[in-house]
Amino acid sequence: MINKLVANIRKTNAPIVVGLDPTDKLIPDFLMKKAIEQYGETLEAAGEAIWQYNKGIIDAVCEDIPAVKPQIAMYEQYGLPGLVAFDKTVKYCKEKGLVVIADIKRGDIGSTSAAYAIGHLGSVKVGNTVCKAFDEDFATVNPYLGSDGIKPFLDVCAEEKKGIFVLVKTSNPSSGEFQDKNFEGKTLYNLVADKVAEWADSLMGDEYSYVGAVVGATYPEVGMAMREVMPKSYILVPGYGAQGGKGKDLAHFFNKDGLGAIVNSSRGIIGAYLQEEYAKYGEEGYADAAKAAVKAMKEDIMSAIG
Repeated sequence: MINKLVANIRKTNAPIVVGLDPTDKLIPDFLMKKAIEQYGETLEAAGEAIWQYNKGIIDAVCEDIPAVKPQIAMYEQYGLPGLVAFDKTVKYCKEKGLVVIADIKRGDIGSTSAAYAIGHLGSVKVGNTVCKAFDEDFATVNPYLGSDGIKPFLDVCAEEKKGIFVLVKTSNPSSGEFQDKNFEGKTLYNLVADKVAEWADSLMGDEYSYVGAVVGATYPEVGMAMREVMPKSYILVPGYGAQGGKGKDLAHFFNKDGLGAIVNSSRGIIGAYLQEEYAKYGEEGYADAAKAAVKAMKEDIMSAIG
């Protein structure tokens, strides 16, 4: 799947992933009102509004971007109807040819880790039939429990030709409370990066590994260092836009070939219609506003990386 991600990036010339992270503050009122008319004030109405919201955005931007990244917690908060919307979103994105990065941040060990990996990236047998559950292309993984938590994902990735993005240095302000601590002369995030590089060597695609890393746009100097530590890993870069990251901060996340990184924006794109810059589109033009925001983000990033 890393090969498809690289191919999609080359095709669109846009190293961008759109975070499909719906919240009640982002979903336009007209979509929620329509869903409530159909289902009442229920979780089913919330799930339907999320699905229609996502579908509009996907239809608007699918030809301009290589990938999407739905954050599963935004769906889980609405229970089973939310997960139905998540599943429909994943399937629809794949129909449109988009690579789907599931932002699930799972981190456990043994059979539990294996179950997470199988549920999101692999398959199960029901009787004599092989079935796939969510069937995303990549998943984000928390490495805090060590290799025991990562190996089940590596095994499924090798079998299914899918990938993971391991949390290395996250974009949030308090990430340094643990990730920046020094051990034996190295920061914790650097020790994790060393392991990612090791795992990456063991699971290669044509040019890059199935094993990528998450490094926040809010720490550009870390991006420069991590690019050297993990040369074969794609770097998923959150923190652009709403969290403060700018295109000029991102050049060092990329290799000289213009590849090696993909930058995420969530609220900045799916909630663009709420920003003054895109207010002219109005609530019912939320998807067109998202498309315009993708274009602006692409121009910003490409001007930085050349």
